[in-house]
Amino acid sequence: MEILKEIHSKIKQGKKQLAVLIDPDKLELDELKSLIAKIESSKVDLILLGGSLLSKDAIDLFSKTIKSLSSKKLILFPGSIHQISNFADGILFLSLVSGRNPEFLIGNQVLAAPLLKSSKLEILSTGYILVDSGAQTTASYISNTTPLPRNKADIAVATALASEMLGQKLIYLDGGSGAKLEVPSEMIKAVSKNISVPLIVGGGINTAEKPKTAYESGADLVVIGTAIEKDQDFLEAINSIL
Repeated sequence: MEILKEIHSKIKQGKKQLAVLIDPDKLELDELKSLIAKIESSKVDLILLGGSLLSKDAIDLFSKTIKSLSSKKLILFPGSIHQISNFADGILFLSLVSGRNPEFLIGNQVLAAPLLKSSKLEILSTGYILVDSGAQTTASYISNTTPLPRNKADIAVATALASEMLGQKLIYLDGGSGAKLEVPSEMIKAVSKNISVPLIVGGGINTAEKPKTAYESGADLVVIGTAIEKDQDFLEAINSIL
């Protein structure tokens, strides 16, 4: 089944979904293999791969390794056009709609489009919204954009609505890698009530209660990354709430 159709199918079934974000800069290959083993025995639905700043040329290697060890769909979460691999199943075709930097709104997308056209990747058009997480993250620094204020749910709603009206198939509210604070539940609730496309939420998910709160607020898919890098057993705590 196609990735987007599968996400919608699980939403119709009332199933909340979980994704693990793997950053090649944060894991060695042996750690990756250990993590994939834990993912395979967990309730994880999807694996995301990528990072805002990738110092290792390892996207193909990590993609091939993950696909050889896992039955989960692998989706690229690219920080640049250099993070494209034909060994994955799909790619979040991100437009950083919370910022006003044209390179991350449309510039990099134009450069990537011919490469993606010739690939077999499923293209998942995604409105990406960075939310203030209490500290500057790599994503906001690299993109040279200002995250949305935490207390401005109305701006998040308008931004998400504009993204959906422009044809984007997913909305992603993110605090960014290593976020100190998670996306506020009030913002998740407000955005969820006003859009009809799946809502992804990530950043600052470092306790078992936080994904539960995100789900209850309206998130369809929660992404965890840094917490797994620090403690792979964190997956067991998440499994108990799914």
